[in-house]
Amino acid sequence: MANDVAYCFMVVRYVLVGQDLAGVRFAISPFNELSLSLRAWRDPGRYPLHLPWIHELMRARGDLDAETLDQLVNGILWTPDFLNPLPASPVTRLEDEFALVAATPPAVVERDLRALHGPGYRPPPLSRIMSALEGYWERCFAPHWPRMRALLEGDVTYRGREIAQRGLAAMFAGLTGRVSLVGDVVEVRLRTNVEWTRPTAGQLTLAPSLWTLNASTPISPDEPPLILYAARGVGTLWEPQPLPAPGALTALLGAVRAGLLVHLGTPASSTELAARLGVTTTAVNQHLRALRAGGLLVSARHGRSVLYRRSEVADRLLASAG
Repeated sequence: MANDVAYCFMVVRYVLVGQDLAGVRFAISPFNELSLSLRAWRDPGRYPLHLPWIHELMRARGDLDAETLDQLVNGILWTPDFLNPLPASPVTRLEDEFALVAATPPAVVERDLRALHGPGYRPPPLSRIMSALEGYWERCFAPHWPRMRALLEGDVTYRGREIAQRGLAAMFAGLTGRVSLVGDVVEVRLRTNVEWTRPTAGQLTLAPSLWTLNASTPISPDEPPLILYAARGVGTLWEPQPLPAPGALTALLGAVRAGLLVHLGTPASSTELAARLGVTTTAVNQHLRALRAGGLLVSARHGRSVLYRRSEVADRLLASAG
């Protein structure tokens, strides 16, 4: 995946089949977000908006297969195309993408990694790559993915509204100053050493990302048409978020514990909750233990994380509190 960090400006062009809106679709890819985040793994200073997450990432490095993960992004922050599968829809499932990437032919893995590191490079086995990425997901992404996905879904909704209200050209111009619709051609200006033009065959996928500063496209024109662009609102992603709760419940349990109960209709880990509240995981765990001891929460292990959610007792309590 070409990234806008080096070389002179070149232009990648996608020729639309007419200007049929059905030929442009939006999608969200958890796997793309996972692989592109390795740019922050390699060069954290380029991603200051993600500093709270990067602190956690640095603490996790010793628990992960850092040797393999280091090889999945190069010095100019390119990632191999096979790690950027074409997402199916705004509700793409991670397990489907993992299965798709795990089935990549060895020749493609070798080709794409040598495009990053040079012809003499010897890539690790795909099985080791997938294992390293699974560990990376569980340790660094799974606790935060609901929050990340919510921001990405908000961007997709905004872009759809832009098309409806202002048209396709205005939507493309709003993605980044380096993407534009000229006639029936979508032009993407990148700092890269490749330049090509290809038809979209009636389908161009646009995917918002937390890990591209302008726009990214596949290095090879043989890959399906895909543009990853910077999602709106990334600067707010790690800001502490209030947890509102009914006044009666707040008076009974306190603001934080009442807010946690409201939030935990959907399972979440203590790490995710700490990021939302802007406090330490230790502080959140104290509240979670008290709520669970009182029968208001249940917990279950999911991979390396423990997820908490409201109990049936808490559901009834919340309903009666309004």
